Amino acid sequence: MTIRQDTQLADGRDLFYYDSQPGQDRSAPDLRLDLPAVSTSSEVRWNPLFRDYSVIAGHRQSRTYKPPADLCPLCPSRDGKLTEIPSSDYEVAVFENRFPSLSLKAAATVPLVDAPPFQSGPGDGRCEVVCFSSKHDDSFAQLSPTRVRTVIDAWADRTEALSSVDSIDYVFCFENRGEEIGVTLSHPHGQIYGYPFVPPRFYRAAEAARRFRERTGDCLQCRLLTAELDAGVRIVTESDGWVAYVPFAARWPYEVRVVPREHVPDLPALSDELRQDLATVYRDALRRFDLLFGAPVPYIADWQQAPVRQDRDVWHLAAEIFTIRRAPGKLKYLAGSESAAGIWINDVTPEAAAARLRGDEPSA
Repeated sequence: MTIRQDTQLADGRDLFYYDSQPGQDRSAPDLRLDLPAVSTSSEVRWNPLFRDYSVIAGHRQSRTYKPPADLCPLCPSRDGKLTEIPSSDYEVAVFENRFPSLSLKAAATVPLVDAPPFQSGPGDGRCEVVCFSSKHDDSFAQLSPTRVRTVIDAWADRTEALSSVDSIDYVFCFENRGEEIGVTLSHPHGQIYGYPFVPPRFYRAAEAARRFRERTGDCLQCRLLTAELDAGVRIVTESDGWVAYVPFAARWPYEVRVVPREHVPDLPALSDELRQDLATVYRDALRRFDLLFGAPVPYIADWQQAPVRQDRDVWHLAAEIFTIRRAPGKLKYLAGSESAAGIWINDVTPEAAAARLRGDEPSA
């Protein structure tokens, strides 16, 4: 059972420690007494042409950018070096981002614009950092199944907590890895965003699931999973509770969906058995990405959970993992078709990608 210990940083931000066993002392205080208060100017602006949102967060220009390892703010505080983690050691730590894209304090500082076609509001959400390990050179794929389970429990706990905030409509857990992705802190970590809206991609997915349920009485994700299992050629790995497969219409050169066989809406809804099984399958899927080219790959891994307040009965939880590396030394760039038109052109067939992730054939 995962144990959580709550505390606060010197500037009042929340910090949560998660441990796989009781008895860990995480009471060390934050000694950075001169730490200035967090100041945010986050706002959400509506684009009526494309019916989507932009988050404007000009205060983030001063955020920490590629510090050397000995100045990493996510390592534990040791030997007089004070960081965002006051404890001298930890398993998993979650804290409020010091440079958030969204903030629950934004409502008090950002004015509302309501002069159509210009409409905006405060970025009234929350951004948290999830540190997967106290070891600076770790990676998620190198974590033990026990540690992965602790991370899963932390994701679920924070999802539940953020879902109770009135202004938050969607909780998004994700990990960016690698400088090619745009990561500015190399310590193994992810993030959790509590959006004050449902991101358009997930809004459309919920709409598709709802319409499919109304038309057929079935779950769209369940139907897709059954079809992929029947086809077989795009399955990467599976267990009693989970299936990892390359989607038939994959956008990225190497892209995997990790889906529970059971219909559940989000991480908090996972049973103890499913969480334990996921700790093995998720880690296995990430390890397969690193085996593609014989070296760690840049990737994004994210959890697609049900919106907080709508379409929860039709939503089926899934994780998405993809790398922007398409071959050794070659990246998949989002050029005109992808970035401007939103139409992905994939240079690797999903069937070949699945075979390479299974290890059935060498990577090109």
